[in-house]
Amino acid sequence: MSKLSHFNRHGEAQMVDIAAKAVTHRIAIAEGTIAMNRETLTMVQDGLHKKGDVLGIARIAGIMAAKKTADLIPLCHPLPLTHIEISFFLDAKASAARCESKVETSAQTGVEMEALTAVQVALLTVYDMCKSVDRGMSISGVRLLEKMGGKSGHWRR
Repeated sequence: MSKLSHFNRHGEAQMVDIAAKAVTHRIAIAEGTIAMNRETLTMVQDGLHKKGDVLGIARIAGIMAAKKTADLIPLCHPLPLTHIEISFFLDAKASAARCESKVETSAQTGVEMEALTAVQVALLTVYDMCKSVDRGMSISGVRLLEKMGGKSGHWRR
């Protein structure tokens, strides 16, 4: 295992120096799930929630979160994001909604943190909007699915 790059030789936190890294097209895809009562899922799916389009608002929240990742995660580099896509897949059998984010950039470092942050905030937004009818919702399985570009190349779960 390689050494942790966010620490200098004295063990102090540092922002990684990416000045010598090549600018390449980079993509990261992440996912996560929110489980809920069947009635809540039906309300979300049918657009019957009194607060409005839950998934539409959560999608916007995920996009905004990806753009703000460097403000939230102390040692992340601010990146010029070129594309952010947030998708929801409803599973009636599991009574859950799966969120998937795809984030792209042309930069010197990857967008894994942006993709993961987008999923987390999108799912938290679903929770926030639906907590008045279902406080027992559960967010789980947030993980990186795939990353492309950069020196380390292509990785897939």
